[in-house]
Amino acid sequence: MTLCSRAYLRRKSDVNSLKMAQKTSGLIQRCRFLLLMILFLPHVMTSSVLSVNGKTENYILDTEPGLQESLKCAVQNHIRDEELLWYREDGRVDLKSGNKINSSSVCVSGISEDDNGITFTCKLQRNQSVSISVVLNVTFPPLLSGNDFQTAEEGSDVKLVCNVKSNPQAQMMWYKNNGILNLENHHQIQQTSEYFQLSITKVKKSDNGTYSCIANSLIETKTKDFHLIVKDKGSTVPIEPIIAACVVVFLTLVFGVIARRKRIMKLCRKDQGPQCRTAL
Repeated sequence: MTLCSRAYLRRKSDVNSLKMAQKTSGLIQRCRFLLLMILFLPHVMTSSVLSVNGKTENYILDTEPGLQESLKCAVQNHIRDEELLWYREDGRVDLKSGNKINSSSVCVSGISEDDNGITFTCKLQRNQSVSISVVLNVTFPPLLSGNDFQTAEEGSDVKLVCNVKSNPQAQMMWYKNNGILNLENHHQIQQTSEYFQLSITKVKKSDNGTYSCIANSLIETKTKDFHLIVKDKGSTVPIEPIIAACVVVFLTLVFGVIARRKRIMKLCRKDQGPQCRTAL
């Protein structure tokens, strides 16, 4: 083989090797592209964003009793139709068929004090980890309740419980006979988010009077009166000796009747004799 032939064959081999390398590189680039598509596909599928009343983050909705609030949930950045779900706390809201796709609204009517703190959540039906929530902040003046009248015996313990609901939380205090209550050693006050309690141990006649539970909030001040009547301490009568005496008297009568049974029977027969002869 001549020198020219050898050079030609070597060049042809180099060209083939170059073509193979180019094909391999192209195949590798395609594989990389497919791998990237696979990795980013879940991100593309879940890139939808929810909003409620134009807000894309969880928020608190201020409202009042008696009002009506509308919550509109919408899907943003979606590439296909998305079905929406609404939840009130943990319970699913029943939506009509035309109120589910891409946009959904719920109407909260007749709002009351009990709705304070209730959470409404909108979710994607396909991926419920995509969600947005709205918490109702129902503001209302203090609501007070409790036992209006209490009667206690001198020396006993008394609890005046003033049940309270308020948003915002009210400042609480006790008055007695229209004046600030001077706390004494036998007075104790306990307060929670649901009640304001005045405890009086071993009540005295001087504890008689009208106690006022006063709740002062930014909205309004409310008052609830509690009337306490302290009675004289009654004399304690021992029950056991009385019962024992009654038993003794009863047994004495029974034994007396049994002991005189024959004499009583004779008297009864004498009384019945003339009556029988007259009847004949």
